Amino acid sequence: MLIEALQNHAAERPMDIALQGSEKVLGDIQLNYQQLFDAISRLQTEFNQQIKNAAPVLALALDNHPAWMIVDLTAMACHIPLVPLPLFFSNTQILHAITDAGANCFICDNPQHFSTILGDCVTGQSTIIVAGKTLTLLHLNIPAKKLPNDTAKITYTSGTTGEPKGVCLSTQAMLSVANAIKTATQLNPNDAHLCVLPLSTLLENVAGVYAVLLAGATAHILPSAQVGLNGSSLNIQLLCKALAETKASTAILIPQLFSALLFACETGVKLPHLRFVAVGGAHVSSSLLQRAVALKLPVFEGYGLSESASVVALNTLVANKIGSVGKPLPHIEIAFSDENEILVKGANLLGYTGDIAVDAIDTYIKTGDIGYLDADGFLFINGRKKNIFITSFGRNVSPDWVERELTSCNEILQACLFGEAMPWNTAIIVPSEHATFEQIEVAISSINANLPDYARVTEWLPAFAPFSVQNNQLTANGRLKRDAIWQAYQQQINVLYALSTG
Repeated sequence: MLIEALQNHAAERPMDIALQGSEKVLGDIQLNYQQLFDAISRLQTEFNQQIKNAAPVLALALDNHPAWMIVDLTAMACHIPLVPLPLFFSNTQILHAITDAGANCFICDNPQHFSTILGDCVTGQSTIIVAGKTLTLLHLNIPAKKLPNDTAKITYTSGTTGEPKGVCLSTQAMLSVANAIKTATQLNPNDAHLCVLPLSTLLENVAGVYAVLLAGATAHILPSAQVGLNGSSLNIQLLCKALAETKASTAILIPQLFSALLFACETGVKLPHLRFVAVGGAHVSSSLLQRAVALKLPVFEGYGLSESASVVALNTLVANKIGSVGKPLPHIEIAFSDENEILVKGANLLGYTGDIAVDAIDTYIKTGDIGYLDADGFLFINGRKKNIFITSFGRNVSPDWVERELTSCNEILQACLFGEAMPWNTAIIVPSEHATFEQIEVAISSINANLPDYARVTEWLPAFAPFSVQNNQLTANGRLKRDAIWQAYQQQINVLYALSTG
């Protein structure tokens, strides 16, 4: 167990740094393993005093900071289910996640903003100080939801729909992954890991910090802006600066970040301390990985899903095959459906919120991805089974959801959204009769205002003609034939992306 591992580190190497962070007011924050264990113990006492619910469920919305991990670890120690809320979620998604999980407690550092979202659900609030940071504990009148036994974390994906599913995970499942990652990446107490992704991302939470703490290493947890991330935008100079100043030996990136980092290194940036950079969340171009090899940049592609507590397969220092997502971790079993859909078993979810009947522990999970294992045991992904695409920032987008929002406007008759492995999305729009380009721009802006940033329409193109059965862009029952539409507009869409990158 992780809490026991922290106690052992505190006893054996109390002065080794566990968490290193930064705070605008206090400056650098540093907690050694003894201080981390003591902070968890103190917060346990606070929880016992301030959280009076018989069956508490705790939501957490906070930028990357050591306090985030202390709250997370204390919830684990207290056996309180934790609901990490990504700050890139829309207000609607935040409210959905809280009510869907039955969260009756909520920790944040922006109570005015979240109180506005939650409205009359807030029944009271109190203050707690964690790692020098003042946090607010909101008490919520949210109806309880029956959760699977042993639920330790309820994670919500980046939102394939307006109401994403809550994946219920056990501590055992998450630590199975964390231990496997510790071994696969050869983590040791001398390592320094920079948290680049939000801690609300299961990948960074489990395969990042949990694995690092199990190994007795140091996790550098800086505000997202300090590592160059602001929503779906990136300042690569700040990321490189953070990697250099922390002397990070390990990091986890999504493809968009890796691509930018690779270009920076090709133009002279030196990061000699890096020894293992994992890349996941969406497919990585083999040509980019080959360029990393030429630079001796230690980048390794992996693959996972929330239902398996994050990582399923990973290339490593001793077993790396470009083009694959690596070999399955030791606790993972892989099978395939008749349609070559990848099926996964090991570290399975307990179930979904609102669907307690799911019995997934000893069954194979459908991933929705098509692929195969080669003769050497490496897993290859050929593509998505359904329409959902993944942006280069690792965000899942259901085009049907966005298209439905777009066509709810009077100015837009039909829409088809594209953005697979791209930093932003493009829509092909069939305007309603007499709708002007200016009116469509206004309509898209209005829709974007209610969408999270990764699902928004950044560019759009007018269709040559309406999608129809006659031009093979519509099925007989009115569904979009996406491949046919892509073939018709691929050149124009690619020009837009090329222009954006200069």
